[in-house]
Amino acid sequence: MKPDNEGRARLDDVERAHLVDPSDASYRIGRWAPSPDLDELVRRFWVPVWWVPPGAEAPQRVLQYPVCLIVISNTYARFYGVVTGLSETVLTGDGWAVGVMLTPGAGGLLTGDVGAWTDRHAELAEVFGEKGSDLERSVRSAMAVDPGIEETQRVATDRVEDWLRSYLPLDDDGRLINAIVEYVETDSTVVAVAQICERFHLTERSLQRLTRRRLGLTPKWLIQRRRLHEAAERLRDRSGTLASLAAELAYADEAHFVRDFKTVTGMTPRTFSARFG
Repeated sequence: MKPDNEGRARLDDVERAHLVDPSDASYRIGRWAPSPDLDELVRRFWVPVWWVPPGAEAPQRVLQYPVCLIVISNTYARFYGVVTGLSETVLTGDGWAVGVMLTPGAGGLLTGDVGAWTDRHAELAEVFGEKGSDLERSVRSAMAVDPGIEETQRVATDRVEDWLRSYLPLDDDGRLINAIVEYVETDSTVVAVAQICERFHLTERSLQRLTRRRLGLTPKWLIQRRRLHEAAERLRDRSGTLASLAAELAYADEAHFVRDFKTVTGMTPRTFSARFG
């Protein structure tokens, strides 16, 4: 029997990983939590619908979380590994997408060694065979009704949930990875790999192997990405000085912070704040 999904909450439209251009009004995004039985596999769904004027483009930039994604749009259906830098998708014309942000541990459950997908994507049919093609057809059939209304979007995400349930339950390593990532993302005092090792009673070598296999990433990357998310959030609020922000994020000095931020985003913190604040 299909679980009751009345508990699926609509999430706040603010998403700190999405570097939203305040002047861009060419799209609308709905975000929802998964049904309770899929909490271990899915962080959230997002469904953007866009209408970009002819000849124009609407770049969408994201500092991705350490998770894999499934995205089915009106023109493609793909599985994405983690983009270690700044992810960019350019919207044109009219369209829609149904996106699934998996949990950190779910990517490996679905595909095996997630390291093979770091900074890569592929069509669902290539990754999952006919099962992937079936999901693509099912979601597009649902979204054909009227992609802009909530009822249509919920039908589409229901179909994705039905597809994902065949992968339950999450394995022990997947649960451990979920816990490790949650710890790093929610505790801003975590600034060293040794703290993760101590918290989860792992040697650094064991932790490195686990994160490489299940995330395609290093523990150090997890810490740096959380710091950059925090930095982006603060820079959009335009609160405090760069020196004070660098200190709060446990950087040795402002120069190290500016260098890290520019390396990943391609912008200095001041440029970012002026554009996205």
